[in-house]
Amino acid sequence: MINISKKKKFIRIFFLIIFLYSSNLSARAEDIVALYKYLHANPELSWQEDQTSELLSGKLESYGFNVTRGVGKKGVVAIYRNGKGPSLMIRADMDGLPVEEKTNLPYSSKIKSINRFGVEVPVMHACGHDIHMAVLIGTADELISRKKEWSGTLIMILQPAEEVGQGSLAMINDGLFERFPRPDFNLALHVGSNAPAGSIGYHLGYAMANVDSVDIIIPGVGGHGAYPHTAIDPIVLSSQIVLALQTIVSRKINPLEPAVVTVGSIHGGLKHNIIPDEVKLQLTLRSYSDEVRDQTIQSIKRIVRGQAIAAGLPDDKMPKVILKDEYTPALYNDPDFSSKVLGFIKDEIGLENVYEVPAVMGGEDFGRFGKQDPKIPSFLFWLGGTSKEDWKKFKRGDINLPSNHSPFFAPVPEPTLTTGVRAMTSSAIGLLQ
Repeated sequence: MINISKKKKFIRIFFLIIFLYSSNLSARAEDIVALYKYLHANPELSWQEDQTSELLSGKLESYGFNVTRGVGKKGVVAIYRNGKGPSLMIRADMDGLPVEEKTNLPYSSKIKSINRFGVEVPVMHACGHDIHMAVLIGTADELISRKKEWSGTLIMILQPAEEVGQGSLAMINDGLFERFPRPDFNLALHVGSNAPAGSIGYHLGYAMANVDSVDIIIPGVGGHGAYPHTAIDPIVLSSQIVLALQTIVSRKINPLEPAVVTVGSIHGGLKHNIIPDEVKLQLTLRSYSDEVRDQTIQSIKRIVRGQAIAAGLPDDKMPKVILKDEYTPALYNDPDFSSKVLGFIKDEIGLENVYEVPAVMGGEDFGRFGKQDPKIPSFLFWLGGTSKEDWKKFKRGDINLPSNHSPFFAPVPEPTLTTGVRAMTSSAIGLLQ
């Protein structure tokens, strides 16, 4: 029989341990929220992430990571070796967007920067990369404090220039998988307003799209607006091209294959009565499979040339179709690997807080890390960021929720950050056991 006094002493010690552990978690949560607010108030544009990368590098070094700066220009690779076992890469992106914040939060961004075109623009973390970074730092702290629970190599990646689709490629080209341990698994998350804070969303298989940016330069033969027969009007030609491009998805792509062709910009002409000699179009293309991507690009080239010939343009004035270098590959969540990770997350935050979501046509260049041969099983999950009060209003139809890239986008810090850290930490410990 257990001595009653010893039993009471054991209970007191047990609850003291729980209190101290909870207090430690609470203190960490406060630190991560403070870090998030600082990052939110001090965003940096793509390829300008100097202060951000230095701040976070210092934090990772303080946890005992071996940190390498300047990978892929502005990227950071932090390694922690904890005995034998698999290697896991956890990635967060760092760059903000040229958006003027309108949230009126006390920690809202007032930052302005010079963009790559030499123009001063406002800067905001309108896509939640501040949340991603804060979760990565919180996860690193938690994993080091619990290193007796796992064994292997932890690789923390802070990636630049996600918003222009170039950062992951730059890090890979700079020897990410040659200079550093090649991961056995890749993990990342993305915050959104389309779910309540405290929840995790997922989609197996293709979850986000290939994204291509295309410029089309359409020459013409300029002239007087009163004498159109003496000119070849590039405005009329570009209008015909825009309409013809709409037939690609409706008539050239298998209806069961998702694809998008959007003309987002059209510029030409300076005066009412002058037929210009050039028009410029800017397009965004979306797809999941490489086959649909290639089919879409080839269809654009064929339509543009065909319409130009029909308009009477000579061979030496054919339009130019320019595929930009801002390509983002489709994100593929390996179903077997993702399902395994989801098991760890469900055990941590509860089955009722994990839900399946539809795939989207947005882009995320995290997918490029998993496509390097031999392919690396990868999983990116969604982190809910809307307060429960606003979520209820939204479900009633009382309000609309701002999407990513909106000047009003502002995830509620808690429980968003804590949920992200718990989900990522439990996933890492599960994979590294």
